[in-house]
Amino acid sequence: MSDRFFEERLDKLKRIKALGYNPYPERFERTHFSDQAKAEGEKGVRDVEAITADNKKNVTLCGRLMSFREFGKLTFAHLLDDKEKIQICFVKGCLPEKEAALLKLIDMGDFIGVTGELFKTKHGEITLLVGGLTFLGKALRPLPEKWHGVQDQETLYRQRYLDLVMGRETRDRFELRSKIIRKLREFYWQSGFTEIETPILENISSGAAAKPFATHHNALDIDVYLRIAAGELWQKMAIVGGYEKTFEVARCFRNEGMDPSHLQEFTMIEHYAAYWNFEDNMKFTEGMFEYLMKEVMGTAKVTVKDREGKPVEIDFKTPWPRKDYRQMILDDSGIDILEYNDAKGLLKAIKTKKIVIEDAEKMGYGNLVDHLYKKVSRPKLVQPTFVIHHPADTKPLARRNDKNGRVCDTFQLLVNTWEIVNAYSELVDPVDQRERLMRQAEAKAGGDEEAMSMNEEFLTAMEHGMPPISGWGMGVDRLAALLTQQDNLRDTVLFPLLKPLV
Repeated sequence: MSDRFFEERLDKLKRIKALGYNPYPERFERTHFSDQAKAEGEKGVRDVEAITADNKKNVTLCGRLMSFREFGKLTFAHLLDDKEKIQICFVKGCLPEKEAALLKLIDMGDFIGVTGELFKTKHGEITLLVGGLTFLGKALRPLPEKWHGVQDQETLYRQRYLDLVMGRETRDRFELRSKIIRKLREFYWQSGFTEIETPILENISSGAAAKPFATHHNALDIDVYLRIAAGELWQKMAIVGGYEKTFEVARCFRNEGMDPSHLQEFTMIEHYAAYWNFEDNMKFTEGMFEYLMKEVMGTAKVTVKDREGKPVEIDFKTPWPRKDYRQMILDDSGIDILEYNDAKGLLKAIKTKKIVIEDAEKMGYGNLVDHLYKKVSRPKLVQPTFVIHHPADTKPLARRNDKNGRVCDTFQLLVNTWEIVNAYSELVDPVDQRERLMRQAEAKAGGDEEAMSMNEEFLTAMEHGMPPISGWGMGVDRLAALLTQQDNLRDTVLFPLLKPLV
């Protein structure tokens, strides 16, 4: 931005003050939002000549000035508020002298308040003929050029406020995200769940296979971790304490690589239900999406972008197919993952098949299996699909299957190759849990940064007794990206984290 424009606006700011106006007043009382005013105008308005002679001043609006066009004695402008834009009109001689002087000092992007009466233009547009003007906030920097808005992608993230002002599509996207969360909460409340809050700072990072952010707690003089999941262990401890159905909408943090489908700071919803198994949770998930699609989208079918940016129709009509995790990998790679008990043998088989997995030598068996699946099978899952029965070593907190102890009673919901939901029947056997956490701790000691740590506090809680439980977690950012046709999660986060420019 040129310094000249900045200086010009600073000069106008001084002149506004000289007229006796506070350019940044504390409040303003409106009578209508723009959509309400338009609806009121459609009921009937007077002729513009009658209003010019005697303005009733029965409508007061406020917002940001988005356009400004002079036509002789007439000046037309558009005012943007929380709802939409509405046209306003200034007629020479219809404002008091002081306010007429103020009109010459306002710029695009300024906030103003106007009082007047509604009329309809010859083109049928509801417009406010202004009889009173007040100043509500000076913009010292101009908005982007109106026809192009904000085009640079990095600027869209760094200055999201400009993107919101100039692009209604952006605002609609974040309104839809808010509606998704609201409707999810409603579904939980209707289903008898209690919303609880669990710690963001933890002594031991747990609840998922991920590398945490570490920080130091000065008052206690201890190292702590930002949570990597939405309170999984805490919610299960709440069930030990007597709750039966809990959920949390939570910000989570993982100190891992950044790509279009992963963020270091993201939003998850997790829930836990006593006396359920993973089959109950699959039925609950299908019911949730039936409700969500009806309430938010109004249809079970939506068109989204596939991983190559091409449109593809996703049909959320239930029931959804179920695919066995082990069988999928076998079909797609020729490798039977359950033939191997450790990472060494599996890694050899992967190399024999000439499948390349970055940093595979550093991974424990569970993470290696997971990366193999993501390499050969997950890219093929486009329509909503439940992937079930993951190996026990990939799910250290999940209950083993009664018929095959090598796998767990788990499911993931995959849509358009993205994992939207991860869920399972919870492991409630403290002896089995201790053994599995010990193996995770060994993998971590061997260099696997995503492996879990031993957690004695959780084990102590388990030893006090747990009922059968099924737990569930969903990435809100991914769901929002899917339903708004975005191929990058940062486009569904209002203010994503970016590296500073300086």
